[in-house]
Amino acid sequence: MSIVKKLHSRNFFIANLVILGIVIGFALAFMFRAHPSSNSASLPVIKAETPPMIAGSDTETDIVAAESVQNAFRNIAKTVLPAVVEVDVVEGGQKTQQQQQQQTPEFPFNFFFGPDTPSPDQFQPEEGLGSGVIVRRSGKTVYVLTNNHVAGNASKITVKLSDGREFEGSLVGADDRKDVALVKFETDDTDIAIAKLGDSSKLQVGDWAIALGSPYGYVSSVTTGIISALGRTGGPDGNINDFIQTDAAINKGNSGGALVNIRGEVVGLNTWIASPTGASVGLGFAIPINNIKGTIDDFIMNGAVKYGWLGVSLSNITQDKASAKELGLEGKKGAFIGQVFLGGPADKAGMLPGDFITAVDGKTVQSTDELIRVVGDIKAGTTAKFNLMRRGTPMTISAKVDLRNNTVASNNANIFPGVTVISLKSDSVDQKQIPSGVRGALVVDVLARSPAATMGLRTGDIVTKINGKSVNDIKDFYETLAKESGKKLVFTVNRDNQNIETLAYVGK
Repeated sequence: MSIVKKLHSRNFFIANLVILGIVIGFALAFMFRAHPSSNSASLPVIKAETPPMIAGSDTETDIVAAESVQNAFRNIAKTVLPAVVEVDVVEGGQKTQQQQQQQTPEFPFNFFFGPDTPSPDQFQPEEGLGSGVIVRRSGKTVYVLTNNHVAGNASKITVKLSDGREFEGSLVGADDRKDVALVKFETDDTDIAIAKLGDSSKLQVGDWAIALGSPYGYVSSVTTGIISALGRTGGPDGNINDFIQTDAAINKGNSGGALVNIRGEVVGLNTWIASPTGASVGLGFAIPINNIKGTIDDFIMNGAVKYGWLGVSLSNITQDKASAKELGLEGKKGAFIGQVFLGGPADKAGMLPGDFITAVDGKTVQSTDELIRVVGDIKAGTTAKFNLMRRGTPMTISAKVDLRNNTVASNNANIFPGVTVISLKSDSVDQKQIPSGVRGALVVDVLARSPAATMGLRTGDIVTKINGKSVNDIKDFYETLAKESGKKLVFTVNRDNQNIETLAYVGK
């Protein structure tokens, strides 16, 4: 036998011995695990089962309490969902984009590669999806409350009930300031559910909040959370409401749906969300139902909201710390009158630019938006009492509120003085641009066709004198303006480091 063959035979023999040893080792290990010695401690056997509930009075009490909340949610779903509808709309005008909300997920192929090239017949008027709440019925006419941004520009409206019934709807009225709209449909059916409206003034932070609607077309969806905050401002598109904030999930398609309390009463109309992604991140906002109750009547009776009008233009100047300090309004709540409409209710009552309204008919006013809502809800012809501060002095003025007329309210020629000023010490002012030693009030806005525009005032001017009387700050500006109103007015301004006198303005 050759040396190579001997080595191969020897290696083969050794390999077999190794394999045999491994097999024997596994066999012995298995035998010892299967038949442990009497001296070995046996290991416990644990079955994959849910451990039994620990019985006790406290546990049973907790379960009963949890089930009572669960039953409340079930009751809400059973009683309120029939009154919450899906509102499908088609807006007129030229085509923008196809309906963004879809009731079913996209086909996976389209997800990766995009949809096929659209054919010409796909370019139709824009479709939209929202929700609504049935709030009233009169004979065969059923009224559905929703958002203006859902149905305000609709050329076709379809109302879908939670049980699948569909009705052709029509717009009764819409209002962009409150972002509300009312839709109606006709039916002989007698089993149309009507939502019960609650009292949003009784809400407290921490209360249960339940949102109902059709997010992304998923009809009759219910989400729960709490009232996160009250009185939120700064809604989109100049909305004047003081919103309810909730962490109940609100998504696209929920707009116009109901926000209800634990009793199933509608306390808000879901309207918008704050989100970096477009989906719910727990920052949802609803219009308090108390802001809308009177609006429903206005829509049904007049087809539009009838706002009360005081005849002032309000300014958020007090949000500027330096300006608020000069005016003596630092840390105070209220609404600052920047302009007064000549011949309007406020002007007739003796209100002046620079007045700071703090209450209406004894109700405290917290902000500019709140004053707009309060006055807007006062019926035309009603006389209201306004508490205000005028250069540090509290006073009360009675004014007869008129009906708001958009034509009159948009006529800048009647807005006095038509200029907005701030403190030269404001953080928003570049101090390097202020000429050394110059004191006065900085012009930041001039309304077109207003008295200030007629006089020739410009943005960036520094008002240093009014009728020859020195203006050291914005408090002086409004105080001197009040004393000189009714007279011929001439402003002295510093413009490009030169002192210039404006044209004279003679009041009507």
